[in-house]
Amino acid sequence: MLLSLFALSCASTQDAVKPEPKVAEAMVDAGVPPAPEPKKPMVPPTRTQVIKETIHGLSLADPFRWLEDEKSPEVQAWMKAQDDFTRQNLHALPGREWLTKRYTELYYLDAISIPVKRAGRYFYTRQRKDKEKAVVYWKDEKGDEHVLLDPNTWSTDNTVSLGVWVPSWDGKTVVFAEKPNAADESTLYVLDVDSGQRSKIDVITGGKYASPSWTPDNKAFIYEWLPIDAKIPVSERPGYCEVKKHVLGDDPAKDEQLHPRTGDPKTFIGGSVSRDGKYLFISIMRGWNENDVFFKKVGVDKEWKLLIKGKDAKYSVDVWKDVFYVFTDEGAPNKRLFSADPKKPERANWKELIAEDKDVARDSFAIVGGHFAISGLKKAVSVVDVFDFKGKKVRAVELPGLGTASNLVGLEDDDEAYYAFSSFTMPRQIFKSSVKTGKSELWASVDVPVDPTRFEVRQVFYPSKDGTQISMFIVAKKDVVLDGNNPVLLYGYGGFDISLTSAFTSFIYPWLEAGGVYAVPNLRGGGEYGKAWHDAGKGANKQNVFDDFHAAAEYLVKEKWTTAKRLAIRGGSNGGLLVGTAMAQRPELYGSVICAVPLLDMVRYHLYGSGKTWIPEYGDPEKPEELKVLAAYSPYHHIVENGTYPQLLMMSADHDDRVDPFHARKFVAMVQHSTKGKGTSWLRIEMNAGHGGADQVAKSIESSVDQIAFLFSTLGVTPPTAAVTKSN
Repeated sequence: MLLSLFALSCASTQDAVKPEPKVAEAMVDAGVPPAPEPKKPMVPPTRTQVIKETIHGLSLADPFRWLEDEKSPEVQAWMKAQDDFTRQNLHALPGREWLTKRYTELYYLDAISIPVKRAGRYFYTRQRKDKEKAVVYWKDEKGDEHVLLDPNTWSTDNTVSLGVWVPSWDGKTVVFAEKPNAADESTLYVLDVDSGQRSKIDVITGGKYASPSWTPDNKAFIYEWLPIDAKIPVSERPGYCEVKKHVLGDDPAKDEQLHPRTGDPKTFIGGSVSRDGKYLFISIMRGWNENDVFFKKVGVDKEWKLLIKGKDAKYSVDVWKDVFYVFTDEGAPNKRLFSADPKKPERANWKELIAEDKDVARDSFAIVGGHFAISGLKKAVSVVDVFDFKGKKVRAVELPGLGTASNLVGLEDDDEAYYAFSSFTMPRQIFKSSVKTGKSELWASVDVPVDPTRFEVRQVFYPSKDGTQISMFIVAKKDVVLDGNNPVLLYGYGGFDISLTSAFTSFIYPWLEAGGVYAVPNLRGGGEYGKAWHDAGKGANKQNVFDDFHAAAEYLVKEKWTTAKRLAIRGGSNGGLLVGTAMAQRPELYGSVICAVPLLDMVRYHLYGSGKTWIPEYGDPEKPEELKVLAAYSPYHHIVENGTYPQLLMMSADHDDRVDPFHARKFVAMVQHSTKGKGTSWLRIEMNAGHGGADQVAKSIESSVDQIAFLFSTLGVTPPTAAVTKSN
């Protein structure tokens, strides 16, 4: 019989102190009082409010709205009580010693990123076995390696993180971002590469959305700037973003404004300058489905010119030798490439260079080594193709297998390029390639202490509720037996045009080594099959995503991979919405849930954090018809009184400035209220961490141990007792 998580967490303590009945009787007869029963940790109480309101004709209850006010002393006390309660239970779970040892082996590694080449110098990040955070290095023309940015030294408690970093074209200066508590909010700094000294003048606050673009003279960069003003509501801040130009040595407060704020919090704005410095570009994004592109010829145009106004289409533009190249899904869900003359930029004058490929969902385009490099997915597996400037396909890059590859990374006029590749069973490798000849050689690889030959990846297809065929990767030991009794972890996302593909992650290996199965479906809402796939899972079509996920679970049960009681689900951010909805809609189908930094109150999501920027993806709660769609699945509003739900581990972060943690707090409170404290509904709060979690290796180990120990306990998995390495 599968014990409850609470029973398992207390079992070892009870067994140690509770004597056998006859022994207990003898102790009483001798006048020795029996040992007291150990106290079971109690679920912290949560008060309810009577809040029931009618919005656009819908009657909606919100008994835990008071938990939205994070600054309230009452909420702070509640958070501490919940986190303490959760960690007390997590620390009592079996298997933690083995998991800690295993994740220490898997996470403290030597690894390197794709290098960025600038004027003969190479810049890259390297994770060291003895460091908590990755370090940025640079290699000079002689091949000597130097430390450039080491965030391990920026704070005594390791709570200051490195964000974006961009070297100038001459490789002598780097602009980079510091992020307190691994949050999105950041400050830009400028560093002299040779001396390693920071400029005391070039310090720019408000770099939350900054992605700097250097001018060719290396004296200035274009960047996105967001004012830090407590008077501006957090939910309105995206609409205040401006594009500016900073000249090195000038007072940032006097930086030239290149484009004003849009005033629309549902938009993102981005700016860049062409490598030759002739053209400035502005992109205004409305969600993940459309954007407008403006340009200006430096020194010639006083006003911005509209290149294209997106209507349910996205455009990315690069320029080389006075020709604009436009990569778009306009009229082509799998994307195509156009050329445009800056002197005659009207859409009617564009020329199609590379037509859409119906079999490949293209995702990125680059000009490298005098060619076009276009990456994409064919049945959720990476392909990278090289074309000449006339649009003729030259070759497909020969990848090491079926997995996930980056596009080619390099310069427009340099034959040297790099790409990365990995799969579920192949750790990341980086290859150096000649664009002209197509020859590649291994440049760097990461040595991970696992034996991937013990495991295999299967790709299966299953029908969703409406008959749509959905692909899914399943990773398991080669000798797995389909007897309907395997513990399975089902991971999903399904949104924002993001693709889940076969890529290596150390997180899953202790689970696999313990006999677990890992499954990843390519849900609608993602980008695995192009724009149409994304459209089929956004807005009014969002229920398709949840139906695809439920169908994945049903397939795993039907095909004897597992049973509902031994099936766990995991997701974060939009994926947290996915698993929260799955838990609310089909509680009988899942055994346990790990939900991280999620959206769960879809009636009020737009009022906090970056919520308004997601309206094009989810819908607008202020509009009656769209509210009906959102309220129809909003997980917080569909937890019923006296319900029976899978066991829940909620992973939250105290400095998440993207998805407000109120979602996690309210949902946990609602589940605890529904189940009257029975079963499991735990809230774990990562301190000094943002939406992506803490970036210290030690904290990643602790988080992973908590999650897998939770799965071992809830799904009845016997933890291994010895480390599993390549040798065994």
